[in-house]
Amino acid sequence: MTTLDELPLRDDLRGRTPYGAPQKVVPVALNVNENTHPIPDAVATDILAAIGEVIPGVNRYPDREFTALRDALAGYLGHGLTRDEIWAANGSNEVLQHVLQAFGGPGRTLLGFVPTYSMYPLLASGTGTAWIGATRDADFELSPESAAAAVRKYEPDIVFLCSPNNPTGTPLSLETIAAVYDATDGIVLVDEAYAEFAHDGEDSALTLLEGRPRLLVSRTMSKAFAYAGVRLGYLAADPAVTDALRLVRLPYHLSALTQAAASAAVAHAPELLAMVDDIRVQRDRIVVRLGELGFQAFRSSSNFVLFGGVDDPNAVFEALLARGILVRDVGIPHTLRVSAGTEAETTTFLEAIADHAPNRI
Repeated sequence: MTTLDELPLRDDLRGRTPYGAPQKVVPVALNVNENTHPIPDAVATDILAAIGEVIPGVNRYPDREFTALRDALAGYLGHGLTRDEIWAANGSNEVLQHVLQAFGGPGRTLLGFVPTYSMYPLLASGTGTAWIGATRDADFELSPESAAAAVRKYEPDIVFLCSPNNPTGTPLSLETIAAVYDATDGIVLVDEAYAEFAHDGEDSALTLLEGRPRLLVSRTMSKAFAYAGVRLGYLAADPAVTDALRLVRLPYHLSALTQAAASAAVAHAPELLAMVDDIRVQRDRIVVRLGELGFQAFRSSSNFVLFGGVDDPNAVFEALLARGILVRDVGIPHTLRVSAGTEAETTTFLEAIADHAPNRI
């Protein structure tokens, strides 16, 4: 059997491992920040009907410009956006890949603030873009001053700002985003995959788009819309940016089925986003209870919580798994990460983690 080492693989890919979290069938899976609430039956029926309408025409290529979907997403985001300022692809990862293909590449650099989403350096590598991991402030925060200083120091061609940050959940102030933008002549992308879970009063980077043609704001339907299996990500940016992304996309990259399913879900945004409020309640419940148990629950504006004070993360991970609960060890010493699930799932986790608490008597 041929091994990977025997293939003429690119030198810069040798020794790397693919992205991925443990995939196990367990009663309570809280490891990959999914929305664990099912799609409401009435909404699912309408989505199936929308898909059914396009099935007879799948012998033809789909709308290359996914016009109806862009109109729907622009309407959902608001802020006066139009279809010309919207781009979409198969998950936000492909959106980010398009950005790197268009604005990165050999001889160019991408800067992010670590720890952050582990796909960023992998996407950079795949596009021949050099990755720069700048450091965060204490407790994974990021101030305007330290962020801008790092950008001026490294002079990257592209900056990715994850807000709220994955895997830490840390929100990012608009002042920090603006400071980063002012510190560079390059592209600044704010990854708002978890934006819908933000606390009341936390504004989106969408409010900063006007007058900033190098600012991009990406979103996903995987989290708040409970659409992880559909794979639909999108961004808002100046029309010149979306024109640039057309240069690197694959032909007809969004299938007719994906376009129909995504447009139908956006039409039911109020029903689907009703789940978000419950998830935020469970997230805040996790933060409070973990604190009572003696763990350090880091500030989170996402649908997950990173918590420290775990003496042996692997041992606790395995102990929870033995009880049918799957969380995530993201590689940050003495921490684990848990997604906020339904009320029942959250209760199951909190009861189990109490057996490993620093304050356990």
